[in-house]
Amino acid sequence: MYAYDTLDRTFVAQRTAQFREQVRRRLANELSEDEFKPLRLRNGLYLQLHAYMLRVAIPYGLVSADQLRALARIARRYDRGYGHFTTRQNIQFNWISLKDAPDILNDLAAVEMHAVQTSGNCIRNITTDQFAGVAADEIEDPRPWAEIIRQWSTNHPEFSFLPRKFKVAVTGSASDRSAMRVHDIGVRLVRGIDGAIGFEIWVGGGLGRTPMIAQLLRGFLPKEHLLGYLEAVLRVYNVEGRRDNLYKSRIKILVSTLGIERFRDLVEAEWTLTSGPGLRLETAGIARMQSHFRAPPYADMPGRSREFEAKRLEDSAFARWAKANLFPHKQPGYAAVTISLKPIGGVPGDLTAAQMDAVASLADAYSLGEIRVTHRQNLVLAHVPQDRLHDLWRALDALDLATPNLSRATDIIACPGMDYCGLATARSIPVAQRLSERLAALDEQYDLDQLSINISGCVNSCSHHHVGHIGILGLEKGGAESYQVTLGGSSAEDAAVGRIIGPGFGAEDVVDAVETILITYLGQREDSERFLDTVRRVGQDPFRRALYKQP
Repeated sequence: MYAYDTLDRTFVAQRTAQFREQVRRRLANELSEDEFKPLRLRNGLYLQLHAYMLRVAIPYGLVSADQLRALARIARRYDRGYGHFTTRQNIQFNWISLKDAPDILNDLAAVEMHAVQTSGNCIRNITTDQFAGVAADEIEDPRPWAEIIRQWSTNHPEFSFLPRKFKVAVTGSASDRSAMRVHDIGVRLVRGIDGAIGFEIWVGGGLGRTPMIAQLLRGFLPKEHLLGYLEAVLRVYNVEGRRDNLYKSRIKILVSTLGIERFRDLVEAEWTLTSGPGLRLETAGIARMQSHFRAPPYADMPGRSREFEAKRLEDSAFARWAKANLFPHKQPGYAAVTISLKPIGGVPGDLTAAQMDAVASLADAYSLGEIRVTHRQNLVLAHVPQDRLHDLWRALDALDLATPNLSRATDIIACPGMDYCGLATARSIPVAQRLSERLAALDEQYDLDQLSINISGCVNSCSHHHVGHIGILGLEKGGAESYQVTLGGSSAEDAAVGRIIGPGFGAEDVVDAVETILITYLGQREDSERFLDTVRRVGQDPFRRALYKQP
């Protein structure tokens, strides 16, 4: 993984010292809240319903065991003993005192972490595939490119005050595990017609109040021009994007208004100014960055472990977990393990300090000291020998971290909702908890695989409800919580925005509604057809009739 150099350490230390002085001035009432707000947001500090929330950056979701231990210490000392992992591959602490914020940033800096650009109208945390570097289907590891973009975008003087927040995802595979097409910019590694590796550039994706799927801006971009081309896109957006209306300020609105052809013309014209040697990536520099992400020292092992196969036959619970939570590794004899942060009845994405410490130790013992955070609020140990999987599973089970539900009905994404967030209009967490309890038995009986349920507590769609196979949006209606349901969304390579099924459901009825949808699906599916395929084949009418008792 990438290690800070002198420039990184100096920058983070200076930013931390600067923020300490800003906090001192705020506590002394030398700064008003209005004056302080843009300063704290630039350091990832939000004022929520009950306390300050600090959002810590985890670039492209990669964290070391020592860094996870540091996050555990922060959870114990400054929070209430836990943290919440987000769809941006970050972690949030929800109970922060303002006086402690500079000390937390100092503790983060000591382990090469920070909270810079996790908020504000700037380029946010760069995300990627949680299986980057180990997936057999990727053309090339996308993490070095994510790090190149991170370094270029951090504190960029031209793009620190954009019309609105800006999100970038990078993927190295045709199978999109990074939700690339719901980002402001999506970058996909591809092979050109001559076999050379370059990039597809997608633009104009995003969720929130006006959900849109990104459009293809450029079919092939040579590697050396990545930063120049991104700079051209950002310059066009910075100049042309609206600043007079918060709801029309994202790049997706600009692309939609201009049309992709006109937007492309503007970017290509701007690129003539940014494609010179100043931003051109040299081969040596690319190689130097890739050296930070070299394959670890794997042991030489056969492709299939006899011990692993034997344990799967002996232990049905282990076999079920292995079927759901393992991802095939390109290195023979290894597997990537997803640690579910979705225990039945639990809070999606939450991890206690004790569990963080334990996962860090397991990463050291089983996965070369490395942990990945996924955009579905789970964790990954990416380098586990197959003959050690049963021991790891037993250790995870003892920590209540072995729920076998990856991509299943109970692998629910949920934002903090109105339990914490000042923007929320309804609660998300209680709905997710009740849903997972209700659907666990249904999943076990009917094998509800390849199913995503996403729940957001407001239109900002932090939980990507628009692209859930079943999306749930909590709203306030007549003084009560009302939950709008959408069907047919996807954040994968077949990205689509789900369609609203009909009138919303009350807090007491929404779990029944989801169960009705799934029972209807079971009656409509052919063979082992996925939920999404069934919805796309039969349309919404069967589900609408079942939900609203229509003939």
